[in-house]
Amino acid sequence: MNMTFPEAEELLVAIAEGLDEVSLETEVIICPPFLYLEMAADVSEESNFMVGSQNVSYAESGAYTGEVSAAMIKSAGADVCIVGHSERRTHFKETDEDLRKKVDLLLKNDIISIFCIGEQLAERETNNHFQVVESQLKNGLFHLSKEQFEQIIIAYEPVWAIGTGLTATPAQAQEIHAFIRKMIEEKYGTQQAYNTYILYGGSCNAQNALELFSCNDVDGGLIGGASLKSEEFIQIINAAETAVSRD
Repeated sequence: MNMTFPEAEELLVAIAEGLDEVSLETEVIICPPFLYLEMAADVSEESNFMVGSQNVSYAESGAYTGEVSAAMIKSAGADVCIVGHSERRTHFKETDEDLRKKVDLLLKNDIISIFCIGEQLAERETNNHFQVVESQLKNGLFHLSKEQFEQIIIAYEPVWAIGTGLTATPAQAQEIHAFIRKMIEEKYGTQQAYNTYILYGGSCNAQNALELFSCNDVDGGLIGGASLKSEEFIQIINAAETAVSRD
């Protein structure tokens, strides 16, 4: 929840100009607040990024004042939507059942879900992070068919590293990402596990992006505060490009 309309427009244009200088092997998705979706979609038509929403209602339509439906964000130009971000889970008490409903409605409207999972600090310290991630993944997504799961991107968020300046080490990120991919393989098969993007989200920035993206099972990042600075965001994209070229 950052930036006024003019500030958001300036940022979007700056990012678009920066992307013009990048020979993209990396997929870039910009997820602005609801108010700026249509503007972002307009800018994207002349640039190299997709547009996503930060959230969506669990209801399809009706008497839900203040909510925004999947059909609405689709009509505004969003082809992707973040679901279950740690801040939504923590501040707005979103449940696994809420998130299942959101994913189902997004699929119905041909929108890709970036589904967020991750543990709190206490859960990491008590070594329960694997159980937390497993529960969130199974409860939120494993009701989907294999064909439906093809429209899912996973974002692992160590909640203790968001907005704190802390970052999971590359070894910690790789360990949990490999665990997630193994779960997907057991449920949907080796090919689907290989094809599923698993992003890291937890104070990823220009300084640590390349090291994180170079991990075998880290396919990209869910970028927070660093994406509000166009130059740093482009540096992170360049880090992803470098990581891809090394593979």
